Amino acid sequence: MNDAYELDDDPSRIQPDAVWTWLSTEVYWGRWRTRADVEAQLANAWRVVGVYRAGTGEQVGFARAVSDGIGFAYLADVYVDHAHRGHGLGKRMMQLMIDDGPGADMRWTLFTSDAHGLYRQFGFTEPDRTAMVRAARQG
Repeated sequence: MNDAYELDDDPSRIQPDAVWTWLSTEVYWGRWRTRADVEAQLANAWRVVGVYRAGTGEQVGFARAVSDGIGFAYLADVYVDHAHRGHGLGKRMMQLMIDDGPGADMRWTLFTSDAHGLYRQFGFTEPDRTAMVRAARQG
């Protein structure tokens, strides 16, 4: 385990400015959201996990989930700052969010176009014949 970083699922530690910067400039999936949208998503998240530099507390990673709290969870906005990649932080976030959290036995879903290898390590696979998705309406 890398002692240069600490992970925490305490929502009060999330740094909204950092999350907003990543989601509005760094990721392909979040740029359509407004700052108010992101703040509402943070406030209404079932769980959040942050990655912080030990010593400084600077947030360098983030993931959130929404859930009914019983049988279903949706994983969203998983991000590790470019300068801090390569330290296993994505895996550690998924471990804390999914396997070590209250949703370990739930059905989880997510959408991704580029991180299949990471998520397969935590049991994610392509949907079976029981899954359907309604795409977002395009303005």
